[in-house]
Amino acid sequence: MKGNKAFATATAVCLGLGLVAAPSLAQDRPEFADMVQEVAATELQEWITDPIFLYAIREQNERNGRLRQGKIDFLDQEWRAEKGSGPMIFDLLDRQASIILRDRRELSNGIITEIILMDQYGLNVAISDPTTDFWQGDEAKYQETYLIGKGAVHVGDIEFDDSTQLYQTQVSMTVTDPENNDVPIGAVTFGINLDVLEKQLSN
Repeated sequence: MKGNKAFATATAVCLGLGLVAAPSLAQDRPEFADMVQEVAATELQEWITDPIFLYAIREQNERNGRLRQGKIDFLDQEWRAEKGSGPMIFDLLDRQASIILRDRRELSNGIITEIILMDQYGLNVAISDPTTDFWQGDEAKYQETYLIGKGAVHVGDIEFDDSTQLYQTQVSMTVTDPENNDVPIGAVTFGINLDVLEKQLSN
């Protein structure tokens, strides 16, 4: 992964300042958050321009049309009821876009813990791993990216993630459609494992 060095540099700053114990990257150590955002805007941004990802988001947006909140809540409840193992989750994991996301995650050598691709409502389009919920629309990963528009990047707090069972931070950004004047069509979230980065620095 080309961004390993950049991520490692950012983490070196993080560890040197004792950031791992801090709850918020953006508030407590904005200089680290800026470095993560820079990486997100370069290599990770290139990842999400894959035509397969863009097609998957366009297709789901078109298929869903105008969803009412009641339907979104119903789908989210169905997903949660499967508790990480069920037909709805397996169907999404088997999609081509999800398979490619898993390949991208593996190419990161453990730095990327998960990738979530979302549509215009914040619903999962493709996932590298099962997520706790199906609808991300009530979270900052969607509200601070898609709802803001093109070029928006959100760096989350350092926290324990129930989906991956790891301490991580999340970097999210808006996904735009290059075939339609870069209109926002969805969002993407990358989970970043700081423990792996720390080990790489010590080697």
